[in-house]
Amino acid sequence: MKPKKHPWRNTVVTLGFLLPVFGYVVYSSFHVSKFECTVCMDFAGGSVCRTTTGATEAEGLRTAVDNACAMLTSGVTETLRCQRTTPRSASCEEI
Repeated sequence: MKPKKHPWRNTVVTLGFLLPVFGYVVYSSFHVSKFECTVCMDFAGGSVCRTTTGATEAEGLRTAVDNACAMLTSGVTETLRCQRTTPRSASCEEI
């Protein structure tokens, strides 16, 4: 059996791949949101308010509605119906 000439090569290749991926994950997690939105939903006898952030006002509102509906429903069909319901109140402000 031949001895390995470069046992460190696999380590260098692995680090060369993982470090950029890790860097991107850290960088994207610190992405600053520009809007904070609060949405109150009434659905199927339940009521809940949720506050979220987003890069755009539309993203913040959509995330808040999705988050509120997740608390009020169970199952895909109910979730879709809830997401199509008009919120009781919705507001966004730039942060």
